[in-house]
Amino acid sequence: MNTSSVHIIAQQSSRAARQLSSASELIRNLALSKMADSLESIKNQVLDVNAQEVLEARKNGQSAAMIKRLAINEKVFQYMLSRLRKVAHRPDPLNRVLEGHTNPTGLRVYKKSVPLGVVGIIYESRPNVTTDAAGVCIKSGNAIILRGGSEALQTNTLLADAMIKGATDAGLPQHAIQIIRTPGHEAVGELLKMDEYVDVLIPRGGKGLIKRIAEGTRIPVIKHYDGICHLYIAEDADLKQAVDLAINSKCQSIQVCNALETLLVDEKCAEQLLPLLHLAFKSNNIELRGCEQTQKILQDILLATEEDWHTEYLAPILSIKIVNDIEKAIDHINHYGSGHTDGIVTKSLALAQVFEQQIDSASVLINASTRLSGGGDYGLGSVVGISTDKLHARGPVGPDELTTYKWVAYGNGHLRR
Repeated sequence: MNTSSVHIIAQQSSRAARQLSSASELIRNLALSKMADSLESIKNQVLDVNAQEVLEARKNGQSAAMIKRLAINEKVFQYMLSRLRKVAHRPDPLNRVLEGHTNPTGLRVYKKSVPLGVVGIIYESRPNVTTDAAGVCIKSGNAIILRGGSEALQTNTLLADAMIKGATDAGLPQHAIQIIRTPGHEAVGELLKMDEYVDVLIPRGGKGLIKRIAEGTRIPVIKHYDGICHLYIAEDADLKQAVDLAINSKCQSIQVCNALETLLVDEKCAEQLLPLLHLAFKSNNIELRGCEQTQKILQDILLATEEDWHTEYLAPILSIKIVNDIEKAIDHINHYGSGHTDGIVTKSLALAQVFEQQIDSASVLINASTRLSGGGDYGLGSVVGISTDKLHARGPVGPDELTTYKWVAYGNGHLRR
C-alpha cells in the first residue's frame, strides 16, 4: 500500500463519518446484527485461515502469550459474535440531551451527545479487536480505520470484509469500516499524519507500540501503557476469600492488562495468610518474589527488587509486599501503579471507602477480582480497550466513551444585545 492509499482511506472515512452521524439507531443496530450474521456465515473459513497464521507464528518463534492472543477457536469466535450482538442492545449513546435550559429571552439551549468522527485502531495480535472495535464504532456512529498486526493480516481482512458487507447491507456507507490491508510500518506512519481526517487513535498492544503511536502523531490518542495491578489484603479480610480473589486475579488469565502483578498483605494477617497464598500459587505454577519481611515467612521465594514493583509481568510471576496498614498500601499503589486496576479485600466499609477515594486508578475493585475490570463484566458489551488517561476517556472504552458533545441553540430571530 502506498502513501496515497492511506490518504484516500482517511478521506473516505471522513466522508462516511458525516453520513454515519445522522444514521438512526435502528439502522446502526441492524448493521451490527447483519455484521454478526455475515461473520457467522464464514466461520469455517476464518478458523482455517487463523489456524494457518497461528502455525506460522509458532514457526517464527512468537511467544506463547502472543500466540494465545492471536488464536481463534470455536469458543472465541462465538464470543466475538456475542459481543457484536450485545452492543446492538445497549442504549443509544447518540443524540442524548446531556443538559439544557430556556433563557428568559426564549432562546432554547442544550448540549447533545454526538460521534467523535473517525477512529483509527492500531493493534497487535488480537483478531477479536477487529470485531470489538468495529462494533463499538458503529454503535457510536463513528467511522473506523483498522490496522492490525501482520501476524493476523489474513484473519483480520476476512473479518473486516464480512463486517463491511453486513454494514452496507443494512444501509450504512461503504467506507464506515475500512482496514489497511498491507503489512509494514510505512502505512502506520502515514496514518499518524492524517490529523485532517482522523479524530482519535486507539493503540492496542505493548508499551512500545503505544509509546510510538502517542509520540509520533498530532492526533489525540486514547491509551494505556501498563497494567501494573495491585490487590491489598487488609488485616480483617476473610482468609478464604482473600486467597480465592488473589488466585483469580493472577491466574485466570496471566497475559492480560488487568491481571494481578503485585499483592500487598497487611502485616497483621501476614503470618496466617501468606502460607495459604504460597500453597495456592504454587499449585498454579506461579513464581513468587517477596520483600524481606515476606521472605522471613516464605523462605523459599526470591527477593523482590525495586524493578519488580515497577514491572507488568504478563507472566506466571507475582511480587508480594507486606505493608503496615492501608495508608502504606495506598502510598505503594499510587507510587508504583499504572492507574489501571487496583483492589482491596476487607470486611470494613470504612476501609473500603478510604481505599476507593484515595486510589488514583481507572478501576477500583472492592472484594472482587481485578480480572472483572472490563467492558463485559461492567455491563458495557464490547469495548475497544481500557484507558488509563484522565482525558477524554478513563477505564473501559465503550460506545459512550467514543462520543463527544455539541451545543445547540434554537431561537426565533434572537439577536445579541
